[in-house]
Amino acid sequence: MALIVHKYGGTSMGSIERIQNVARRVAKWHAAGHQVVVVPSAMSGETNRLLGLAREINAQADPRELDMIASTGEQVSVGLLAIALKTIGTDAVSYTGWQVPVKTDRAYTKARILSIDDAKVRADLDAGRVVVITGFQGIDDLGNITTLGRGGSDTSAVAVAAALGADECLIFTDVDGVYTTDPRVVPEARRLEKVTFEEMLEMASLGSKVLQIRSVEFAGKYKVKTRVLSSLTPPDLPIEIEANSGTLITFEEDENMEQAVISGIAFNRDEAKITVTNVPDRPGIAFQILGPVAEANIDVDMIIQNQSVDGMTDFSFTVHRNEYQRALEVLNGKVKPAIQAGEVIGDPKIAKVSVVGIGMRSHVGLASLMFRTLSEEGINIQMISTSEIKISVVIDDKYMELAVRALHKAFGLDHSGDVPAVA
Repeated sequence: MALIVHKYGGTSMGSIERIQNVARRVAKWHAAGHQVVVVPSAMSGETNRLLGLAREINAQADPRELDMIASTGEQVSVGLLAIALKTIGTDAVSYTGWQVPVKTDRAYTKARILSIDDAKVRADLDAGRVVVITGFQGIDDLGNITTLGRGGSDTSAVAVAAALGADECLIFTDVDGVYTTDPRVVPEARRLEKVTFEEMLEMASLGSKVLQIRSVEFAGKYKVKTRVLSSLTPPDLPIEIEANSGTLITFEEDENMEQAVISGIAFNRDEAKITVTNVPDRPGIAFQILGPVAEANIDVDMIIQNQSVDGMTDFSFTVHRNEYQRALEVLNGKVKPAIQAGEVIGDPKIAKVSVVGIGMRSHVGLASLMFRTLSEEGINIQMISTSEIKISVVIDDKYMELAVRALHKAFGLDHSGDVPAVA
């Protein structure tokens, strides 16, 4: 008998019929002798509907109240799923994040999980019940309901699996695994049977929408065996087939893993570039620019400081496109006058494209191949960022799909994954 956590996304919970299918799938695992905890998302479109109502009243509504509203979507889902399970003869009980409780910090709309009290959940599992817990939400030290941000149910599920020491966390989605890139952009994209936590973390941070980045961080930190698989298969699919489907997110030290040099091409068009010109080139200037941005709770991604000329430089960085205007306001209102910089200029029409693979550690010439491929397509590179297992470039948004297709082909990801020889 194993302890298994199931997570189902909004599409899987999108109608009564689909909820009943989820119940049949969960009941199958329970009937096989496993202890099962389920973390479902709100029904598809429900969170947007709820937040839309709030913003009709006030476009800049208090984040605490937004969390109060948004959290109700998952509460409906867990109640409906528990009812569906009981209706087919499987004992189940539903809990909200604050009933468990899932304790978080006070960063409303994007809170971080601090701890999970597993006592109540273990007692129900020992009593033979399926436990259904709301994803996406928790409670802070003042008793306020918090939410974890978009995709937060993935993080909830992995965090619950970590707290319980689950044997595996199954993330059921409307795709059948992790692909070399988005099949909607590159039809030749292949499903990966296995990918390392390290690669998945890079892919999630670089724009892959399969899993929320914090869920991958949790999985890697606590070594939670995680599998991404399809919820669109028949709910009565034999467990021995289902348990080996999709993509397993595993550890690099898995010696049986046949590892390609490059595992995938990730991309993100939700970014914007900002440049502060004529910045005094002196110690502490990066903090003077980025400190106020961080205080405004705006995440910064790629950063470039140009070569100093006559004691002055340009400082560029990227932020999420949704936070672009707010970042400009902070820079123009607080930073520019404080450091006596030149202009603050920005470009919200950029995209980031990245190649990812742990094989980069032992292969040379990959950056050269990437840059040559983009050059041959007439695509100008605006910014470059590298790590041990990834190379990212910022390009004009209109060239993103062309770049992804060209790189996918250049790195051989549409077949064997063997990288062509680099001249």
